Amino acid sequence: MLEWIKHPWPWYIGGPLIGLAVPLLLIFGNKRLGVSSSLRHICAMCLPANIQFFKYDWRRELWNLFFVAGITAGALVGFAVLSDHQPIQVNSNLVTTLKQYGITNFSKLAPADVFNWSQLLTIKGFILMVVGGFFVGFGTRYAGGCTSGHSIMGLSNLQSPSLVATVCFMAGGIIMANFILPYVLRL
Repeated sequence: MLEWIKHPWPWYIGGPLIGLAVPLLLIFGNKRLGVSSSLRHICAMCLPANIQFFKYDWRRELWNLFFVAGITAGALVGFAVLSDHQPIQVNSNLVTTLKQYGITNFSKLAPADVFNWSQLLTIKGFILMVVGGFFVGFGTRYAGGCTSGHSIMGLSNLQSPSLVATVCFMAGGIIMANFILPYVLRL
């Protein structure tokens, strides 16, 4: 049984399992799927500052923090128990392309040639990690949610703002991957 679960699952199994979270959350608690709001809940819980944005009943959203903790714990257990601890398999065409940008270490999920503490002090590392992180955080807040909240929960509820947000997420991802990232990786 454990050997079967170690292999990647096809989209037609993983997708419906993720999709089942939507009706289950709605039926059993009238809750909305989303992860980006958990940071707001943590701040509201830990920082009782006099900031209007954090003045709400965060206790009603405590389930969301347990949900995020479960995602984190599941990932750690999954890595420890289900991982074959083999190097990441990367398509040979992608390896050729990434070598042009000086990325040659594929031993981890995130390339160590780009994502490490010493790279953070370079222009490329600062742009990718700090500026990129800022844009992800700002975009999530500006859009009123993340990809899981809009693309999974919002679209399944036929919310037009979620359609707009999802189209913008996809367009931004395509532009970033094909035009901006190659430029930044050349720095």
